[in-house]
Amino acid sequence: MEAPRTGHTASTSPVCELSHNAAMADIQDAELMALIERVAAQDQTALKTLYGLTSGKLYGLALRVVRSHEWAEDALQDTFLQVWRTAPDYRASLSPPMAWLGLMVRSRSLDLLRKRKTEREHLTDEIDEAMAETLEGDSPNPMDTSLASQQARALQKCLSQLDNKQREVVSLAYLRDLSHGELAQQLKLPLGTVKTWIRRGLDQLRTCMARFA
Repeated sequence: MEAPRTGHTASTSPVCELSHNAAMADIQDAELMALIERVAAQDQTALKTLYGLTSGKLYGLALRVVRSHEWAEDALQDTFLQVWRTAPDYRASLSPPMAWLGLMVRSRSLDLLRKRKTEREHLTDEIDEAMAETLEGDSPNPMDTSLASQQARALQKCLSQLDNKQREVVSLAYLRDLSHGELAQQLKLPLGTVKTWIRRGLDQLRTCMARFA
């Protein structure tokens, strides 16, 4: 007689599987709520544990909003700084823990997008002013071909007189519409150095281009 086969596991019914998933979600919520309560009491170990359990999902959410790994990391860091400050305000009766954290990281991501957009626009405006303010000329038509050609030649000449690094950061900022932070990341330079080079470069551009006015 053939021996009975062993090791066979009966398939789990969909109802049982849903019940199991719901129970696991309840356990996770309870764990996260307990951690948030400890964070509210300024428990740094609890914050690290909370980060370890939730950062993967929160990073993915931030990345979908900002479309940049660097920015998503910044948004995630800002989120957990906010968690540290606002954990005492969390109310489990109003929101599940992951929903609370998700709303927070989305808000920080959108704030970051708005901030970077403002930085880029401000920097581009500065460069536009440096290029245009001294070269308006007497022509009533701002699209005058001759004037535009003169401005282009003047700009090229003045840019060539900048230090190589200053010329690089000014050109990247203007042509690629990058913020100070993005320039620092791309050029692997301290943020303060990038800001100094841009400020000095724009000052030199204004001085140089004034001679062509």
